[in-house]
Amino acid sequence: MSRRSVNTLLGPNLAALEGITVVSLEQAIAAPFCTRQLADLGARVIKVERPEVGDFARNYDDRVNGMASHFVWTNRSKESLALDLKEESDLATLMKVLERADVLVQNLAPGAADRLGLSFDKLHAKHPGLIVCDISGYGQDGPYRNKKAYDLLVQSEAGMLSVTGTESEPAKVGISIADIAAGMYALTNIMGALMQRSKTGKGRSIDISMLESMTEWMSFPLYYTYNGAPGPTPAGASHAAIYPYGPFECGDGSSVMLGIQNEREWTNFCTIVLEDASLKSDARFKTNSLRSQNRMDLKQIIVRAFSKLSSAEAVEKLDKAAIANASVNDMKGVWDHPQLRARGRWTTVDTPAGPVPALLPPGANPADVRMDAVPDVGQHNHKILAEFGIDE
Repeated sequence: MSRRSVNTLLGPNLAALEGITVVSLEQAIAAPFCTRQLADLGARVIKVERPEVGDFARNYDDRVNGMASHFVWTNRSKESLALDLKEESDLATLMKVLERADVLVQNLAPGAADRLGLSFDKLHAKHPGLIVCDISGYGQDGPYRNKKAYDLLVQSEAGMLSVTGTESEPAKVGISIADIAAGMYALTNIMGALMQRSKTGKGRSIDISMLESMTEWMSFPLYYTYNGAPGPTPAGASHAAIYPYGPFECGDGSSVMLGIQNEREWTNFCTIVLEDASLKSDARFKTNSLRSQNRMDLKQIIVRAFSKLSSAEAVEKLDKAAIANASVNDMKGVWDHPQLRARGRWTTVDTPAGPVPALLPPGANPADVRMDAVPDVGQHNHKILAEFGIDE
């Protein structure tokens, strides 16, 4: 069905999750990233925070007009409700708000939600349609259930550090990848649970583990070591099993990233880019496995050829040979990326410190996606308490 016919049937700009209310006891990255995407899709997200200090991610840094970069990224389009859940009256307020909720998300410290009476079993007895999503480092049972978890720690547990960096110096992934993975699986499971509820009328429990989310994304190196085989060797910015696939320095001091995925590309690379057709039949490089095994020899050949080229000249040759390539950008290069600008992917969102640029969600039509303000701590207390008939 075309977009036009969908809009004709449902009305223009009808958000996918309009009418869905999400209450989230959230902090850091995993749960806020999940609920921000639910908000992007039109859900009402009520973010429950500690009075005055709020989500501790608010204080990770002050790089965005005095606000934290992680927080600005993961918290637009939400309403902030400041509650001290150790106080009976504030906990009662939360329970009243949950009466109208469709989804509860929480990533509090291990055991905290249960102590507050927010386990799925207790809530399901009162609210059978409520979907409860618990996000934790290691899951709600098992020997690690009460173990604290932060992104780098989970990267380490999931084997990520064994495949990044170099053999002499392991390196973590430079973004909060374990948190992001957990947030994405929370999102997809909540979407599935909402679909399921539309058929059964029943909510369900969702138990998202950062370790399991990260391990799923580690499936390639897991299978690579199947049946006791040795693991992939950390290869820095290059690929551990495919070569050449990584950055190569050019004569002007900048680098170009390239990737050879098949024998046709290898032939083109030899004849057009390296201008040495004899390499096609060189016994050291006849297959990808051999090229990977002999990568140091091949790297010397490529670096020697690229030393005679500027990065622009190297890219021109790679494009002519239909070899996939990319610039090795820093953050300024991404802010200024011509493709993002040409596709109109930048917009702005309001914050307590004024408007800031924001990237539209991948796949989102600018006319349909919600890009509302990042809230201040407790900004919506008066509105929400009045709505639910609760005295301040």
